[in-house]
Amino acid sequence: MTALRIGTRGSALAVAQSTLMRDRLAQVTGRDVELVTVTSEGDRSSASLATLGGTGVFASALREALLADECDLLVHSLKDLPTAQHPGLTLGAIPTRADARDALCARDGLTLDQLPEGSRVGTGSPRRVAQLKSRRQDLEVVDIRGNVDSRLARVGDDLDAVMLSAAGLTRLGLIEQATELFGLGFWPSAPGQGALAIEVRDGDAGPDLAKGLHALDHRETRLLVTAEREVLAGLEAGCAAPIGATAVVDAGLLLLSATVYQPDGTARLSSSHGVTLEWGSLASQLADVHEVAGRVVDELLANGAASLAPLGGSL
Repeated sequence: MTALRIGTRGSALAVAQSTLMRDRLAQVTGRDVELVTVTSEGDRSSASLATLGGTGVFASALREALLADECDLLVHSLKDLPTAQHPGLTLGAIPTRADARDALCARDGLTLDQLPEGSRVGTGSPRRVAQLKSRRQDLEVVDIRGNVDSRLARVGDDLDAVMLSAAGLTRLGLIEQATELFGLGFWPSAPGQGALAIEVRDGDAGPDLAKGLHALDHRETRLLVTAEREVLAGLEAGCAAPIGATAVVDAGLLLLSATVYQPDGTARLSSSHGVTLEWGSLASQLADVHEVAGRVVDELLANGAASLAPLGGSL
């Protein structure tokens, strides 16, 4: 029996994420599962994320490999995926979400408030730039790219701190490098952050892969990240847009909050709405999610979100 093939980027974080899914798929299906490394535009270019555009920059080459039958499934960081479904592909599973928070990794164990005036903080995310400037206009925010290890290596060298995701640090066994974790209530992270997405060819999963996808999929996570990503889609913004969104479920109530930032951090708009998730099919609950996300989007646009950030597909 041939092995199932997982297409993955070659970065340490991508390989760690894919290895996690490889082991779980092998356990569920009883099949051998192997990794196939694919180099994406985002891996080849040293340009900033904002310059590259963000939308699908890490996903395009992987998707081409999947459609060409060079692999059987892909493991993505969900926050890197465009919100529009790619023709011929579908999200076969969204596993249980990891920590969605942002993390500061600073020299000498410092927190954001403890960093000296004028400190240099590295990030490649326009959203994190806006959030940092919103809290500390005195900071010099430095646009950086590269893998997690190379970013951390700059702390205490030419940077005082870097911003990373808690989920990524955890998957690499580096969460102890974090000197501060930012609560999602006042520091919303990227829509879908902390979640992985398994993408497959539409209607082409054999029985073993279908069994594995069913076992890996986590319904609550799918509802939460769908709500967050529908805000991004409704605002016609890419995954590099300065937008944070957080959805939580508490006692059957899904609460969705989203914030659009002016890129320099001097202004922002937020909206929050909730919906009670009635027990029923996934399709009916996704319809509830769509409805509440629509209310958040409408309120943000009505209050002038388009005047704050480049929306309408410009990123």
